[in-house]
Amino acid sequence: MAAEEGPTVELRQRKKLKSSENKESVKEEKISDTPVPERAPKRVYELTHNNKTVSLKTINAVQQMSLYPELIASVLYQATGSNEIIEPVYFYIGIVFGLQGIYVTALFVTSWLMSGTWLAGMLTVAWFIINRVDTTRIEYSIPLRENWALPYFACQIAALTGYLKSNLNTYGERFCYLLMSASTYTFMMMWEYSHYLLFLQAISLFLLDSFSLQQSDKVHEVYKIYIFSLFLGYLLQFENSALLVSPLLSLVVALMLAKCLQLNVKKGTFIAKIMKVINFYLVCTLTVTLNIIMKMFVPHKENGHMLKFLEVKFGLNMTKNFTMNWLLCQESLQAPSQDFFLRLTQSSLLPFYILVLIICFLSMMQVIFRRINGKSLKEAITLEDGRIGGRPEIIYHVIHTILLGSLAMVIEGLKYLWTPYVCMLAAFGVCSPELWMTLFKWLRLRTVHPVLLALILSMAVPTIIGLSLWKEFFPRLMTELMELQEFYDPDTVELMTWIKRQAPVAAVFAGSPQLMGAIKLCTGWMVTSLPLYNDDDLLKRNENIYQIYSKRSAEDIYKILTSYKANYLIVEDAICNEVGTMRGCRVKDLLDVANGHVVCEEGDKLTYSKYGRFCHEVKINYSPYVNYFTRVYWNRSYFVYKINTVISFQS
Repeated sequence: MAAEEGPTVELRQRKKLKSSENKESVKEEKISDTPVPERAPKRVYELTHNNKTVSLKTINAVQQMSLYPELIASVLYQATGSNEIIEPVYFYIGIVFGLQGIYVTALFVTSWLMSGTWLAGMLTVAWFIINRVDTTRIEYSIPLRENWALPYFACQIAALTGYLKSNLNTYGERFCYLLMSASTYTFMMMWEYSHYLLFLQAISLFLLDSFSLQQSDKVHEVYKIYIFSLFLGYLLQFENSALLVSPLLSLVVALMLAKCLQLNVKKGTFIAKIMKVINFYLVCTLTVTLNIIMKMFVPHKENGHMLKFLEVKFGLNMTKNFTMNWLLCQESLQAPSQDFFLRLTQSSLLPFYILVLIICFLSMMQVIFRRINGKSLKEAITLEDGRIGGRPEIIYHVIHTILLGSLAMVIEGLKYLWTPYVCMLAAFGVCSPELWMTLFKWLRLRTVHPVLLALILSMAVPTIIGLSLWKEFFPRLMTELMELQEFYDPDTVELMTWIKRQAPVAAVFAGSPQLMGAIKLCTGWMVTSLPLYNDDDLLKRNENIYQIYSKRSAEDIYKILTSYKANYLIVEDAICNEVGTMRGCRVKDLLDVANGHVVCEEGDKLTYSKYGRFCHEVKINYSPYVNYFTRVYWNRSYFVYKINTVISFQS
């Protein structure tokens, strides 16, 4: 590490000197060399009919890569005249960070709306920043799809929270409805998996409606927003069939049909209770039936691998398929580690979240049982009532956080959906006098006036938490902000430089999907595959190209690569000599299982391979490998081979 640190510092210093000395000349060069922008329609057409990215394949990059954020950013970049002031990459990064500011602001507002005090919002922001490692999927990366989408979902949740409040005036209700409509549709357009998250939200609202909590009309208005967003998204996302076969659409249609079939029965009667049970069963049955029917009549391929993955994940099916087993081996798709819970506990977030969740959940169940038993409850809940579980927006959030938490407990990679919710709910609870009053009602506190004590605790507890967080974490945050980190991967930089300088413009590269994505991004050269998992053809390509790390013959690998018109093959030493991962999760191990070259379970048939591992054998430069492949470049990490067009067999 020390050896690498020296050159890095020296490089950084040289860059600073260069920028300070040639500042004016660089500005002049930028002004003179600024290209005239091409027409936008032509650019969009090139994206929607892209045949310059993946060999032998024309893809709709806007749809498959969810490039709507980039298109919007491009329009803003041109419309605001920023192209004359700032470079595109910095404009892009600025928008992403601006959206993260909106994200945090929406969480602040939501917590404030629920608790009635800005202290809750401040505590939410503090916990969010401290636990930022667990509030994003990849902390050190910026251009993630969810970085564009989740801020709109946070705005939608804030608007929904205000919309569900019982004491909201007409103008406030209208504003929340409009904001919710706009943010729901935008969220759906920004992220291909958004409708799954909205499906969980729809389930939460369905359960809220089922408990007869006086918000039935509002809930059904939200259902209409879902339907409108789904169909408009379907049209504008190039007739995206994934939205038509979405469980969200099936659930909402089932809920609408069930509402039409409901009878006007007096609430609280035995018949009304029976009808509730029948209605619940009807909705579940209709949802499943409609989804099956839609999948029968609507041709779809998108995200089908997700269902197969879940089947294998929960042990409902077994497979030797390379792609499925590779996904199962990814760390982000495993159950949460102890470090995750330890981090949340060290910041005091998890203990307070559990306390708040238990109190709200028990109070909610208490209110529900009273309604089931036909007991009348006051419409307007006051602080003295100590009944926080009677507020519809609280019940919605409790159900929603339980659903999100259940997902995070199964797949750690989904923690970034749940942890911000944890910050918001925990902060709302400790700052809410109603929550403390509910607890005191249960404890039957009589020594001190419970209302006064609740008000004191709702201010004292968050203040103490805030001071302790400031003392422990503020110095760490300032130290991290002062650190200057720089990307340092000379081998990859050298590879990209070689491709730009030496490879023909029409060359096609083959290798691991992750490396191919980097090559396309950094050099613009065509590749054989991409790290995309929403297309069956690309998934099959990825598996075929990965065979370069299996025990296959030179002729087999040559046939696979030439079938995709590849001109160059890149072998990564890190994959070929991979060690230290989970048992049986190395790429070469998974390939051996898929190809039957190892015994995975008792009773499996072993197919003996007379060939060595291709990525090792090709480096030795002997026949028949040299007949098919010629090494043209190598460094410590990468070996580049030209795929021969004319094969000369020599002994």
